[in-house]
Amino acid sequence: MQEKLVRIQKYIADCGVCSRRAAEAMIEEGRVTLNGRPARLGDKTDGARDLIRVDGRVIKPAVREKITLMLYKPRGYVTTMSDEQGRKCVADLIARERVRLYPVGRLDKDSEGLLLMTNDGDLANKLTHPRNHIPKTYRVIVKGGVNREQIKAFENGIYIAEDDYTTRPAEIEILDSKTDRTVFYLTLYEGKNREIRKMCEALGLEVLRLKRDKLADLSIGTLRAGQYRALTQKEIDYLYRL
Repeated sequence: MQEKLVRIQKYIADCGVCSRRAAEAMIEEGRVTLNGRPARLGDKTDGARDLIRVDGRVIKPAVREKITLMLYKPRGYVTTMSDEQGRKCVADLIARERVRLYPVGRLDKDSEGLLLMTNDGDLANKLTHPRNHIPKTYRVIVKGGVNREQIKAFENGIYIAEDDYTTRPAEIEILDSKTDRTVFYLTLYEGKNREIRKMCEALGLEVLRLKRDKLADLSIGTLRAGQYRALTQKEIDYLYRL
């Protein structure tokens, strides 16, 4: 019986190399070949009769259990599996796991909190695809006060000049306000690079600390920096339903 054809980026993700979106970027960068020629995003494969290489290395599907972990990423770690500059990577924190897991989305080096690590390419694609607008809630501490106009700006969308786009409306809840600092929850429905830091900068706010607490209704709970746990099947089913 003929194997089902799948898009080459899905095949790469299913082999545990990276997420589907990262595989798409690799294809566009010319790092993937299909039977000796540069692969294209429209290419499909059954994985059995084709020779697929990523950065010159032949890849094959791994027979493996699908695993998804919730990691509390500490500050100072980059959200990559390796780093040419020798910086600490999130892969170091789960090194004792005997399967290759890759991050779902990212947190910048100076941010901390909830980060999912998985070898489930379908789940990673679902959670990171821009059309799904899955909410992520952050605990933000900024220097000084936050006024009514700044709160309204978060709620209405903020123009980011350096990237020439306006953010989607966000939800903000002030938790603590003092003269020297303000603590608030900010819920975003998109996942652009360093978005909260850029929003705060556009409003003249200095971020002192940034922690992702929740992904939809999935909370980091009692995990401490550097700790992780496996998601339950109930939690995974919930994420698939989002």
